[in-house]
Amino acid sequence: MQAVPVRRTESQLLAPDGLSLHRRAWLPASAERALLLVHGWAEHSGRYDEVGGWLAERGCAVHAYDQRGHGRSGGARGHVRAFDELLDDLGCVLEDVRRAEPRLPLFVLGHSLGGLVVATFLVERAPALTGAILSGPVLALPEGVSRGRIVAARWLRRLLPRLPMGSGVDPQGLSRDPEVVRRYLADPLVHRRMTVSLASEILGAVPRTAAGAGRVGVPTLVLHGAEDPICAPQGSRDFAAGLRAKGSALQILPGLRHEILNEPEREQVYRSMLDWMRLQEA
Repeated sequence: MQAVPVRRTESQLLAPDGLSLHRRAWLPASAERALLLVHGWAEHSGRYDEVGGWLAERGCAVHAYDQRGHGRSGGARGHVRAFDELLDDLGCVLEDVRRAEPRLPLFVLGHSLGGLVVATFLVERAPALTGAILSGPVLALPEGVSRGRIVAARWLRRLLPRLPMGSGVDPQGLSRDPEVVRRYLADPLVHRRMTVSLASEILGAVPRTAAGAGRVGVPTLVLHGAEDPICAPQGSRDFAAGLRAKGSALQILPGLRHEILNEPEREQVYRSMLDWMRLQEA
C-alpha cells in the first residue's frame, strides 16, 4: 500500500465543568470515517500513535483525548468524584468530533477503563453512532471483590476520597512485546495509582453496565485477548451475549494479553477493526 500523509495535531478542549482535556488527532488528507479513541486507566492517548497513524493512512480521521486525571489533561491523577464525569467528558469530545467531521460515519473505540467508559456511555446515554469497539474492557469485577468490599470502599471514599491505592496491575500482563512493557514503565505520563473515589466508582459502574448490554442501540464489536490477566475475558463474553444491535460481534483473540493493540499481532487486530467498520458503513 502506498503511504498516505498523516497530519498529527494536539489541542485543548474544555470539559463541561471547565477542566482542560488534552486532545490528539491523526488526520488523513481525505477521510472516509471518523473514530474517537478512549484510552485506559493510568495511561494516555499518546500511547496510541501507532494505531492512530495506521488507521489514518487507511482513511480514518482518528481523534483521541487524555481522560481527566491522566496524561496532559487537568485533574488530580487517577481521581474522579463521580463516574458521570468521565461520561460527560466523552460526550463533550464526541460532540467536538462530530462538529469537525459532520458528514462522516462516526465510531468510538474504548480500551480497558476506556472500554468501560464507552460501554456505560452506550448503555446510559444512547449516542447516535455508526458503531462502537471495545478493546479489553473492564466488564467483570476482579476475583475476590465481594459486595461487602464494594460497600467498604464506598464508606472509605466518604472519609478519604483522594486516598491513593495501588492497582495491583502487573505490566507484564499488558503485552508479550517486551518493548511495549519497557516503554510503559519508562513513560513519565503513566501513573501507578488511583484514588479510593475512582476505584469505588469503577466498582459501581461495572455491574450496572454489564447488566445493560441489551440497551445498547448501535453495532458493537467486542475484542478481548484470551490471555488477558488484567481484565477478565468472561466480562466481554457475557456483555457480548447480551447485545441485540445488528452487526454486533465478539472476538476472543487466542494468545493475546491485555493490550491487544500493542501485541506482536497488532496489525491483524487493526485490520479486523477496519474491516468491521467498513461493514457497518455498507
